Amino acid sequence: MKVRALMKRRVVTISPDDTSDKVFSLFAVKNIRHLPVVEKGKLVGIVSDRDLKRVMGPQPGLPWKMQAGRLVLTLSTRRVGSFMPRALITIAPDAEATEAASIMIEKKIGALPVVERGALVGIVTATDLLRAYVRLARRASGGSARPRSRVL
Repeated sequence: MKVRALMKRRVVTISPDDTSDKVFSLFAVKNIRHLPVVEKGKLVGIVSDRDLKRVMGPQPGLPWKMQAGRLVLTLSTRRVGSFMPRALITIAPDAEATEAASIMIEKKIGALPVVERGALVGIVTATDLLRAYVRLARRASGGSARPRSRVL
């Protein structure tokens, strides 16, 4: 299976000039954990929820406070360019999904930007790979029923 079949094509991105509070808001509102950083149309980095936690530091509770009767975000407003990792690992859309999984395992990362001819065309995450695995495993076993969730 190719990465192209698994990747998300509609990718939320940020710029190096965006701030950490914008990153936090996008993670919360979009329910995502990785944001590719694009500058002048070129991919220059990717920020994860782990990077944001490192910037936030050891703060107890949620980074919100009441101010003048409104809930206000209290994160630092550091620019993304000041804390985004500089090492960038990408994958091509025609690469095998197993290659993407191997890279993520080896590098201990949860997502890979998908780049074709220098342009960001998607993102593939560990969740995308797990979802594909479950589909394939169900097909192989002849099962189609979804397992029930259990709370322990």
